[in-house]
Amino acid sequence: MNEQRHSSGRITRVAVHLGIWTFLVLFFATKFYYVWTRGGIQTTWTKHLWWQGMEWYSWALFSPVIFWICRQLDRQRKGFNYVWKQATSGLTFAFLHVIVLTCGARIEAAFLGTGKTWLELLGIVMTNHFHSDVFTYAAIVSCWHAVNYFRKFRQRDAEAARLQADLAEARLQALRHQLQPHFLFNTLHSISTLNHEDPKAANRMLARLSELLRFTLETHAQQIPLQQEIDFLRRYLEIEQIRFGDRLLVRFDIPDDVLEARVPTLLLQPLVENALRHGIAPYSAKGEISIRVRRDNGMLHLQISDSGPGLKSGSSGSGVGLSNTRARLAQIYGSHHRLDLVNGADKGLTVDVHIPFSVGEPVFRTE
Repeated sequence: MNEQRHSSGRITRVAVHLGIWTFLVLFFATKFYYVWTRGGIQTTWTKHLWWQGMEWYSWALFSPVIFWICRQLDRQRKGFNYVWKQATSGLTFAFLHVIVLTCGARIEAAFLGTGKTWLELLGIVMTNHFHSDVFTYAAIVSCWHAVNYFRKFRQRDAEAARLQADLAEARLQALRHQLQPHFLFNTLHSISTLNHEDPKAANRMLARLSELLRFTLETHAQQIPLQQEIDFLRRYLEIEQIRFGDRLLVRFDIPDDVLEARVPTLLLQPLVENALRHGIAPYSAKGEISIRVRRDNGMLHLQISDSGPGLKSGSSGSGVGLSNTRARLAQIYGSHHRLDLVNGADKGLTVDVHIPFSVGEPVFRTE
């Protein structure tokens, strides 16, 4: 299959190569025939086709060698040495082109019976073509550099996209590793305690923990439908509600029209964990966590609110969970996102996240 694809690609390149030079042959043959005819000079289109065919098809034969020279010189350090070698090569190919045209002119002279010798024709062709041939060589070299620059740009772009995906994957793995030990130890400790006090709750917590670990181990996508993210979050909060008991109240406000929206994997869990750790766990009073999602002007608006005391004056809320989330959002969406921390009027803290609303293929932005 790879050999067939390689062979097909080579045939395509040769066809494009010949097509470009054939276009030049036909274009200039037609142009000069029209100019000579309009100038009152008796001529034929076949004559111009003969000369333009020699002119451009010879360059078509030379160009693969010129491209090879460009590749060899491109590997070397640029500078005077590069210019000198290209200039020498250009003069050489210009002279070779003159030789080819002279041979064609001699064939034409023999056919028409003009009696001109090869040396006479060499002088005429040299005068008429050598300087323009140098510029034609320079144009071919410039085209090679333009194509090569574009190819390298595409390669760098592809490499940047690959590195971006690798970095996003690394951040996701780091988040998994951050989630698993911390959450796992707390949950196992709770299970151990509940085994004596409430075996049914311990079994339920163990079942939810198994589902969460399976999800984190089996899900490798950078973005998943919001429905999957909410399912994961509900299992996580079910475990936390067993731990906190009636101290924790959880509210979801998520309409059906946003459930297919794609969100970064494990986006909500660190934010909810942060709310539990700082807004609920330190206090003996009952607390509330609410998760609200809306679609607004092409953006997905997610809010995670707690009933804790909110941010203290001067605090930036730069914990590990929030910092990790900010970095992941910047990696995936570039400047097309927002993450704000907003204190409530009386108490509580709301984490506001705005990301592009999308369904289907994952969204990655780098600007």
